[in-house]
Amino acid sequence: MTAAPALSARDCAAALVALRDRPPLVHCLTNIVAAQWTANVLLAVGAAPAMVDNPTEAGPFAAVAGAVLVNLGTPYADTTEAMHLATAAARAAGTPWVLDPVAAGALAWRTEIAMRLLVEGSPAVVRGNASEILALAGGTGGRGVEAVDTAETALPAAVELAAAHATVVAVSGPVDHLTDGHRVVRLTNGHPWLTRVTGGGCALGALIAAYVAVVDDPLLAAAAGTATLTVAAETAALRSRGPGSFAVALLDDLAALTPDALAAATAVS
Repeated sequence: MTAAPALSARDCAAALVALRDRPPLVHCLTNIVAAQWTANVLLAVGAAPAMVDNPTEAGPFAAVAGAVLVNLGTPYADTTEAMHLATAAARAAGTPWVLDPVAAGALAWRTEIAMRLLVEGSPAVVRGNASEILALAGGTGGRGVEAVDTAETALPAAVELAAAHATVVAVSGPVDHLTDGHRVVRLTNGHPWLTRVTGGGCALGALIAAYVAVVDDPLLAAAAGTATLTVAAETAALRSRGPGSFAVALLDDLAALTPDALAAATAVS
């Protein structure tokens, strides 16, 4: 690690100001389980979602979007083709994009897709749980979408991946670990109910994509997206009775979140 200055909670707040001032168009190629939830989360925070995942339109749309999310939760032959076309167009146009390698390591085909996208597409950020990130570094992965490793355990592999592919790697967990291969940021906000709502991690990838469209530092984008979701989760949980009411409250609290509140609540080191 270098002695580069750490990101602060105020940096995350400034990123939220940028997102609200310049609402980004986020092109989402995501899984069928989480598509509506992902769109609602983006709308709640102030971004504009577009769920364009067919091979005919994915490339042209990626070239004009503010950022692209590629999520491998439910890959099909046609959507996978669209992902490759979108990331190629994004790279050519200078559009930043985020890779969410859902269940990488657990299933061979999607692992191959994730690795090809990582190597050929140059994502700005790779976001996953610890087992998914370890799988991209040659490990075995987890139980489907569930991690069997900790974010702290995956950090050395995340640092290596980030350095090797000139990207940011965001490892989600009770303590989120994010790195660009030189700097490491840890965030300790959140609530267990985030794991009881379908698409929590998928929505996080989309939020990171929204931020990567409006800030120049992908590590800050990953930190701001993570802080936004996890801080809102903490306040939403305070007035919820369980995962169902929590999901509704989370959308409300994402919409109500202010930069000052984000700066005051974000626990970053």
